[in-house]
Amino acid sequence: MTTRPEGPHDAKHQTVIGQETRDTNDKIDKDAVLQKSLAREAMQDEVSASELTDEIDLSQFEWNLIVRPTRIEDYPALVRIQNKCFPEMETWTRQQIESQLSRFPEGQFVVECDGEVVASSSSLLVNFDDNLEWHNWMKMADGGFIRSHAPDGDTMYGIEIMVDPEFRGMRLSRRLYQARKDLCRQRNIARIIIGGRIPGYHKNADTMSAREYVERVIDKSLYDPVLTAQIANGFALQGLIPNYLPSDQESCGYATFLEWKNLDYSAVPSRRFRRSVELVRIGAVQYQMRAVKDFDEFAKQARYFVDVAGDYKCDFLLFPELFTLQLLSCLPSQRPGSAARALSEFTPQYLELFAEMAVSFDTNIIGGSHFVVEDDTLYNISYLFRRDGSIEKQYKLHITPSERRWWGVAGGDKVEVFQTDCGPISIQVCYDCQFPEVSRIAAEQGANLVFVPFNTDTQLGYLRVRLCAQARAVENHFYVAIAGCTGNLPFVENADIHYAQSAIFTPADVTFARDAIGAEANPNVEMVVIHDVDLELLRRHREQGSVTNWHDRRRDLYGVRYQTPQGTRDI
Repeated sequence: MTTRPEGPHDAKHQTVIGQETRDTNDKIDKDAVLQKSLAREAMQDEVSASELTDEIDLSQFEWNLIVRPTRIEDYPALVRIQNKCFPEMETWTRQQIESQLSRFPEGQFVVECDGEVVASSSSLLVNFDDNLEWHNWMKMADGGFIRSHAPDGDTMYGIEIMVDPEFRGMRLSRRLYQARKDLCRQRNIARIIIGGRIPGYHKNADTMSAREYVERVIDKSLYDPVLTAQIANGFALQGLIPNYLPSDQESCGYATFLEWKNLDYSAVPSRRFRRSVELVRIGAVQYQMRAVKDFDEFAKQARYFVDVAGDYKCDFLLFPELFTLQLLSCLPSQRPGSAARALSEFTPQYLELFAEMAVSFDTNIIGGSHFVVEDDTLYNISYLFRRDGSIEKQYKLHITPSERRWWGVAGGDKVEVFQTDCGPISIQVCYDCQFPEVSRIAAEQGANLVFVPFNTDTQLGYLRVRLCAQARAVENHFYVAIAGCTGNLPFVENADIHYAQSAIFTPADVTFARDAIGAEANPNVEMVVIHDVDLELLRRHREQGSVTNWHDRRRDLYGVRYQTPQGTRDI
């Protein structure tokens, strides 16, 4: 924390510099996350063994995290957060917030977690030119009233970001930066500029200049808690300003000039344009099965992979089918049917763990699949843990002969298509992707991405999944991600050996990967496959591809009839 400058305007200036930069460090604070998880545990009713036979109410595990526009009713919460972040600084006045909301309401955001405002950001628009006094915060932001806001400006100027210390480690500043970027794309705004601190510089000031320090931070040989995070959020360093805030002792008075450019920006206002790309980053975990001594050891392994996905900014992370079977290694040996039902007792811990990780690491997680007992019936269920804290589930529909024989699993009866912040998706658990009707139903409901968690013991079993997944990508113009388990589980019946080669498949056309494989893992080696898929390219392919399978179906000769509780629908 810097010392307080003289005068109220300087105090506000210092507050903004600290907030716009200090709180962008979203490195996971394990203690904060643990504390939050324990608080949530205290709020939840304990699920007894008898209750596990009923369908679990997922709402008790959801986080309900949203990014939304700021409202004047949020003012007390904004003051509370400012006092916690910067106790020695002057807070925003109600008149300043009212002025910001009256002039640029869409540029002010808050993050709300379970109904509580826990982070916020403020900005305005300006017209960029070489003489812009961006480093003069008082002039640019009009002392926080933003009467200098230019409604038709081509540049967004960030004046504040702050995160409640109790909620740090949940990548909330990343979400706020993303909201700003989305607004720039929607409004055709060319760039975002911000002033930033380099609080790690004071530790190195005796041995290097500020320029040398930031160069080493950029090339990753040094870490700065603010600059490193801002670069990771897509900002580029454009310059250094000495004596910007002399009271900022940690930065030795320096400030950075950081810029993010909107690649979709059109300099011709009248031109109607479409986004050239709409990238979604998918991660698929090729997970090695191993014995564990308790649930905590399992959780540690799962958290590692989600941490990796968060660092690589994955929009989705896919785990394999029934990778939770390794938990049977820490239970007494019993018959397969009884063991599968015993696994269901871990469901509350599993749901709580993955719901927390999806929020903390800002990644939508397809949590593989897990055995769950509902109304005394055993199901194989795949859960979607959205990064906003909500949870959905897809029952496995088609049950293999071995699943029925060994475990007594029953099938679900509904094809779900889930809405996400990256568009509609479908989850097809292993065997389900081998039935083309399921994908037809999902495509008819608008799915662009299909996630297939699988668990196979031999290469032939794996090939059935892989070849069918590739066929579904071609037939329906999907991207299809598959993820499976490797390794061995000695002394766990029907789960002793595994074979997998996880991959991300594309349609087969000239605009995609030449072999219709976006990325794939090495066979039977624990690793994570990460690949960017382009939804805009997929849309063009559906309409103008070399072949248009979906549109060319002969529905006069054949069809798919989908029966739901609401009635029968022809696909």
